[in-house]
Amino acid sequence: MVRLVVGLGNPGSQYEKTRHNVGFLFLDELVVDYFGQWSYVSGFEGQVAELVVGGAKLVMLKPDTYMNKSGASVGKLARYYKIVPENILVVHDELDFEVGAIKLKRGGGHAGHNGLRDIIANLGSPDFYRLRIGIGRPSGGKKVADYVLSSPSVNDCVVLAGAFAKGKSYFNEMASGDMAVVMNKINA
Repeated sequence: MVRLVVGLGNPGSQYEKTRHNVGFLFLDELVVDYFGQWSYVSGFEGQVAELVVGGAKLVMLKPDTYMNKSGASVGKLARYYKIVPENILVVHDELDFEVGAIKLKRGGGHAGHNGLRDIIANLGSPDFYRLRIGIGRPSGGKKVADYVLSSPSVNDCVVLAGAFAKGKSYFNEMASGDMAVVMNKINA
């Protein structure tokens, strides 16, 4: 059962609509869909919202610590609410998937994603769920850092909106705890 949902991204208006912020953007849509409201909580170093999804209470978190230091925020909140890694879902961008591909998995390494690396270090475990949203890889020799910190094209935004809709359609099932069933459906 998921109790904490973390969206990865970078705070600040200059990063707001970038590929690296798909985790933030996804959570923003969820909070609107479930009539929640973001509040900054300094003790957790991030924006926090509480939602009721399918009868279950979920805590949503957008770390305000920048991507590379996301783990500090996640760790503080997880310890406060006594949430184990197996009950955490992290939503993040995935370079190795084509734009709009969406997959759910539990555990694994960080695959070079600095946000995941820091969360693993702060939780002391990689055993959290990851909802990976494809942003594709840069072409034409463009640097990865420049690519992820740039805005997607209009066409890519449409494709990402479809991925968000697909991911959100499974949230009631995720909240009720049937992650294996959701994984089979979403990864099909």
